[in-house]
Amino acid sequence: MAMMLLSLLLFLLISLFVSFGSAEIRLTEIRSDFRSIIPFDEFGFTHTGVLKLSAHQIHLLNRNSVLDLAKLGFFLTTRDAWIHVIQQLADGEIRCALESDLVKLVYDFRSLEGNSNFYTLFRVKNADRYTLLFANCLDQVSVSMTVQSKMLNLDGKNDSPDYLSAGDSMLPIVYSLSSLVYFTLAGIWIHIIYRRRFTVSRIHFFMLAMVILKSLNLIFQSANKSHIEVTGMAADLWNIPIQTLSFLKGIMFFTLLASIGTGWSHLKPFLQHKVNRVLMIVIPLQVVANIVQVLADEAPPFSPYKVAWNTTIMLVDVVCYCTVFLPIVWWIKNLREAAQTDNKAAAYLMKLTQLRQYYIVVICYVYLTRVAVIAMSTFTSFEYLWTGAVVRELATVAFYVFTAYKFMPESQNPYYVIDDEEKDVGAEQLEVEDGEETNGECLQ
Repeated sequence: MAMMLLSLLLFLLISLFVSFGSAEIRLTEIRSDFRSIIPFDEFGFTHTGVLKLSAHQIHLLNRNSVLDLAKLGFFLTTRDAWIHVIQQLADGEIRCALESDLVKLVYDFRSLEGNSNFYTLFRVKNADRYTLLFANCLDQVSVSMTVQSKMLNLDGKNDSPDYLSAGDSMLPIVYSLSSLVYFTLAGIWIHIIYRRRFTVSRIHFFMLAMVILKSLNLIFQSANKSHIEVTGMAADLWNIPIQTLSFLKGIMFFTLLASIGTGWSHLKPFLQHKVNRVLMIVIPLQVVANIVQVLADEAPPFSPYKVAWNTTIMLVDVVCYCTVFLPIVWWIKNLREAAQTDNKAAAYLMKLTQLRQYYIVVICYVYLTRVAVIAMSTFTSFEYLWTGAVVRELATVAFYVFTAYKFMPESQNPYYVIDDEEKDVGAEQLEVEDGEETNGECLQ
């Protein structure tokens, strides 16, 4: 508990010095950039889409005597169109992306007329997911400028601005409804705990806390998305609670897995130190994962660091799951060897092996929410990207319900019922393991 509190304080301290970057109004600084294509942002426009683009302190470092300003400018393109533009450039059909009839020219530098600032409003008539890019088709010319982009869709008869991308417009409703579902589950679980209070253990209250944290997290996420929808900017008022709750929820999730796998209720006096060992690894890793998540959210959409941050998060998650799962598998393997000569160990092993069914479900849940949802977004139409969040929350609800059903507070739960003889076998096995570890340390 002390390590968890210290980790939380460290995370909150770092969060105070990091600005969260979730927004649809973006300010980007370009300094002495020679790149021929500079990506800025991606947004799902409806047929009433609007791009408000401005740039200040534009400075061109020219190593040529003459500049063709028609080869410098901003444009919008879809992913499919961009593939064809690249092919046109490779085939020599065009010499600059701005010359392609497959892109939507927003502004070229011929219109500057000697100024170093500009503002333009561009209306998008064809609904699709567009990427805003800047093209610099001049050799040995660097660009410096500060660019602000506001992407929005006009909604309703009053043309009220909606700063959420078309694929995210349903997220406030999805998160709100999901939070109601989790609060309902929490209420049902409280009723079960009360009715079966004589067979309740601390792990059941732990499971209740996880559901409540999840519902609170979704409430803050819904409020954050609603704030972005109206203002175009995220508020730290919502972001800090979201990150804090995500951090606590992640730690509690791995703590729950470790506690279930190491037999919280029937061998707790012997296994408490093993759970602590797992948590000593998992909690710092979760701190790292949440700090990296903050950095990934802060990074611009096309930042080279964003991919590195997201990859780091996935690797940390894999290490956390391995930290929880591998000791349990190793322990069952040792008991299987002991069961060949000891009938009591065989009976105990049979009950422990039932946990593998639960962990298979855990692996399926992790795959569905971590991998399948991401893969799903690659082929889902841009206006239905919010369905990924629906699938993730449905999978989480199903997983929570399955966990509650398998570990219901009852006196004859097959996952936890164990007689004194089997408990002695498990304890002896753990003492043997601890003795081997102690001998290994002495030899070192």
